[in-house]
Amino acid sequence: MGLIPLEYSVATAVYQQINRSKLADMRNDQIEAAIRYAELRVRSQRPEAVDDRQIDADRTRTHNVFIDTCNIPARNMAKIGEAAGWRQTLGEDRKTIGDLACYVHCFLGLAAR
Repeated sequence: MGLIPLEYSVATAVYQQINRSKLADMRNDQIEAAIRYAELRVRSQRPEAVDDRQIDADRTRTHNVFIDTCNIPARNMAKIGEAAGWRQTLGEDRKTIGDLACYVHCFLGLAAR
């Protein structure tokens, strides 16, 4: 059974909660990790990358970093009394967390127009 991708409305709500945090350095690290992961996720889908094991290894490593940049700020946000329910809303499924990275990349791209 395939999991449903992260819905746009949920991704938007999570992104807004993250952006309200006063933990700017952690937020910036999370954004940078999201961008790197989203780019690798797209590259891994290109036909010429199908057999490229290095891209898969890099994508997995980058995905793990992005997950860390979700977990660490959420814990710290909760410690300083900020809303961190977004992390629970996001859940533990790796694909869903990766979807958030792709949404962040998209949101930033649209904001830059």
